Amino acid sequence: MVARAAAAVVPPAEPTDGPALRRPAEPESPDDDAAGPGGLRGARSELRRQMRERRRLRMGILALVSVVLLGAIPLYFGIRTLSRDPVFDTLDELDVPGWAAVQPVDDVSGSRWCLLDCRLRERTATSERSPAETAQVYERALTDDGWRPWKVSRCPEQPAKGSYTCWRRDELTLDLWVREPACVPPPVDGEPAVVPSPDPATAAQECSGSLVSVKVRNAIDDERTRPQPTTDPSLTGEDPFPTLTEDPLATPTPSPS
Repeated sequence: MVARAAAAVVPPAEPTDGPALRRPAEPESPDDDAAGPGGLRGARSELRRQMRERRRLRMGILALVSVVLLGAIPLYFGIRTLSRDPVFDTLDELDVPGWAAVQPVDDVSGSRWCLLDCRLRERTATSERSPAETAQVYERALTDDGWRPWKVSRCPEQPAKGSYTCWRRDELTLDLWVREPACVPPPVDGEPAVVPSPDPATAAQECSGSLVSVKVRNAIDDERTRPQPTTDPSLTGEDPFPTLTEDPLATPTPSPS
């Protein structure tokens, strides 16, 4: 009885030959997956994708800005060229003092491509000094700019007071006329102008200086570049009824026999 009670007290021994029993694994949380190697690779790929998109967006913006700049600059100069004649830019570059080109006024007529009429450029300005001094500075500036005096018979085409000279450079011709200012106002509606009698000192001050007129034409459209007639057509003219040397009515027609 004692032995049987002792056997009942001793606990059974664990088997040593069989596989060891393991504790069941606990389920993994989503945070463990993100922190693992697979989640790290996914974050890196997403970061690279965002960087590529930003780089493409930056390159697209730079390309758009470049296209706008490359197209806007030629468009600006093209509009400027069409709106303003480059001959006036050449006149602006003449090395004349400021007192010799006061309040210039430009006028353009005709077509730049000589459609029907070639272009005529005219500039009128005032000078604060005498016509002789003004003409001297303009002639020196034209010579320095490459213009050469042009000795032609019809320069000027009509008698003109003051200094009237003609110039030529490349495909252009230029007429320079420097004269005294017109102090007497022109007549109105055919009636003579009424000239008041102001203070002589004030009148002399207002009528001082000179007027400058510059006319630039294409040489191909300037009639003075062509062969000139031996006589002035305005003096001789043309006979609208030329004389017939052989008049068919001078000899009577014989009657039939």
